[in-house]
Amino acid sequence: MGFVSTDEERDGLIRIAAFQFLETQVMLHGDVLPWAVLTNGFTYQGTRVPLLGASGIWKPKVLDLPISIATAPPASGKPAPYDDEVRDDGLLLYRYRGDSPSIADNVRLRETFRQGRPLIYFHGVSKGRYRPFWPVLIREDHPAELHIAVDIDAGVLAGWDLSELDTPGGLIEKSYARRLTLQRLHQDAFRERVLKAYRHSCGICSLKHVELLDAAHILPDADPRSEPVVENGMSLCKIHHTAFDRQILGVRPDHVIEIRADILEEVDGPMLRYGLQENHGQRLILPRKPAEQPNRLFLEERYELFRQAS
Repeated sequence: MGFVSTDEERDGLIRIAAFQFLETQVMLHGDVLPWAVLTNGFTYQGTRVPLLGASGIWKPKVLDLPISIATAPPASGKPAPYDDEVRDDGLLLYRYRGDSPSIADNVRLRETFRQGRPLIYFHGVSKGRYRPFWPVLIREDHPAELHIAVDIDAGVLAGWDLSELDTPGGLIEKSYARRLTLQRLHQDAFRERVLKAYRHSCGICSLKHVELLDAAHILPDADPRSEPVVENGMSLCKIHHTAFDRQILGVRPDHVIEIRADILEEVDGPMLRYGLQENHGQRLILPRKPAEQPNRLFLEERYELFRQAS
């Protein structure tokens, strides 16, 4: 199949416009975007450019090559089984469409790889909601195995502190690269499930502005036992999440909140008093379903870290 390619410069400008559009939408909606926003897309020189469509390998009419690839949300509402689809080097294995490398979408995808064009990867988090990663690059093409290998960070593990993961030779262990990729793919579905369990409010102060809420891990991300399951999470506002991560705030196994002793003794403004000190001795606001409440053993282990810091 031959290609009469869109002018390379124009193709690049459209892709840059798509990335800028996503930046704006993430600022408006958060990291997970609704289907309608993505299928409506943006307008480029009077032409609408949808970023997502019925096909997982999506090519808008304005381009000759795909602009995005997508993985559908899991039907059950549970995390997609990415563990078997991410290699030790952190590359995501993305399957071709159908069972032949000669299908048009697959041929276009291979041409995208050959030309080194950047793409958007949409990870389905829940029904009608997708987390975009951009720009992503296809690093390898395996027609015989009917898949490509995708770098969802385009060579940069953005947002991760890698200072403690360097080997003596200065290279990151492959197992760490794989784990970081899996965490990125799972974290948004984890947040959605945790916030839903806590009725979209902070479990400490009841703040209900979703854009100010996080899903805090009880067992830290770095712990190999830390899984993106609701019983390993708490819905916390950004202030209380940071306080929890920095051992300023602890949660006992009986769900009682404690503030570190030195913080209780400080004298400062109303934020310290009402935001932290007055929560000492209060109880965590729990999900209604027992199965979604914090794992007691996880809380015991995390509370011990808080005690050691006190």
